[in-house]
Amino acid sequence: MTLVLASTSRYRRALLTRLGMPFEILSPEVDEMPLPDEPPSATALRLSVMKAQAAAATWPDALIIGSDQVLMLDSEQLGKPGNFDNAFTQLKKMQGKAMVFHTALTLLNSRSGHTQTRDVPTVVHIRSLTDAQITAYLNKEQPYDCAGAAKSEALGIALMTRMDSPDPTALIGLPLMTLTEMLLNEGVDVLTAAQVP
Repeated sequence: MTLVLASTSRYRRALLTRLGMPFEILSPEVDEMPLPDEPPSATALRLSVMKAQAAAATWPDALIIGSDQVLMLDSEQLGKPGNFDNAFTQLKKMQGKAMVFHTALTLLNSRSGHTQTRDVPTVVHIRSLTDAQITAYLNKEQPYDCAGAAKSEALGIALMTRMDSPDPTALIGLPLMTLTEMLLNEGVDVLTAAQVP
């Protein structure tokens, strides 16, 4: 079966490439606004399912990967900053605190309709930072397309003092250990890149 990534995120694409399997990419049209009073994990799970389902119309005989990430700091949901000023504000709020990234993963077998979902939380502790440190980081990294403006796979790791997660790739946007398990449940062995009986 064809493997489809229902995302145009360059970070998810790079992560999925690590598994060494061919895959297709589709950009799902999904409204990503959270529902009123919806918990962050529920938002991430709902959106990951919706992204996978949106791709099923184009790929009716495929294994479709949907993923979404929601960042919570205290009781506030933070998204992608988009520019320097928003990123600076986010990092000022985050510095010296712990936050939770909810990375939801869905694997939809569009042939059978079987759907697997999982929320993989990551708790990230940000060190106390000066304005000069935040400015220097943002000028070097320009992480404006990352929730919280902290790229753990690059210089953003210097902002962090600790990270707790059952799957270290979850923070980057696609939990590969979890995905490998889901693919095995669908009879696909990533190590042999073959269908297994």
